[in-house]
Formats: sequence, C-alpha cells, structure tokens
Amino acid sequence: MLGELLPVGGGDPIPLLKPTLVLGRRESADIVLRFPNISGSHCELSLVDGYWTIKDLRSSNGTKVNGVRVSEQRLEPGDKLSIAKHDYQIAYEPARLGAVEAVDEKAPQENIFGRSLLESAGLETRRSGATSAPPSKPRPSSP
Repeated sequence: MLGELLPVGGGDPIPLLKPTLVLGRRESADIVLRFPNISGSHCELSLVDGYWTIKDLRSSNGTKVNGVRVSEQRLEPGDKLSIAKHDYQIAYEPARLGAVEAVDEKAPQENIFGRSLLESAGLETRRSGATSAPPSKPRPSSP
C-alpha cells in the first residue's frame, strides 16, 4: 500500500494501491466516489519522486488542497483534500516511497545574498582578491 485517503468525519480509509489513480463517479475510475457532485473523472493522484500529487481533471465542482482550489499540487502527508465538497486527509510516508530527505533546517545554509545574480546563474565567476572597480582610463587633458 502506497498510502491512504482518510475520510474527514469518519468512514473507511481508501487505500492507495497504484502509483497513478483516477478518482471519480464513473465505474471505470480507480477509486469510485458515488456522489452526484463528483465528476465522472474528477481528479488524478500520481506518485512523483516519493510524493503524491493531485491534478484536477477539469471537474465541475473543483479540487482543493487545504481549502485552496488547485489545478495541480504536490501533497504533503496530512494535507486535506476536498473533492467537490467531500473531505479526505492523505496519509503516507514520503521516505518509504523513495523521497529524498528534506533539507536539514539546522544545517548551515549558503548565503544567497553573498553572490551576484550573474554568478548565481553561472554566467560570471567570483573574482579572487579585492572587489575594486576596474582601473579607469586616463582622461585626455583639455587645451
């Protein structure tokens, strides 16, 4: 099992058994939700790099993540999905599904303000030594 959808307010958990699942009212959907306000093919859950992603399939009543309507969004464990007006919480472990560890918040971070934008983009290299202005040309003397 790759995770579960837990109905908010109670009900049986819905197991996520394949890396790509279509949710909808049609019998051909991978997860059938028999509610009149859910579209035939309402949304799709996909496992990408160890994280579940939800994509709305142009449904009539929309798909929300944590109360915000989305067309496509990566899901964190514990996020609340609203499919039409039916709420579910997603439960899964990204590390168990192959996700790379998140950046350690306590590890020293690179100071992004210590480099120019050109250097950050790889278009300029850091100059060694002092950062002084280039030598100026001598001014012609006036007659």
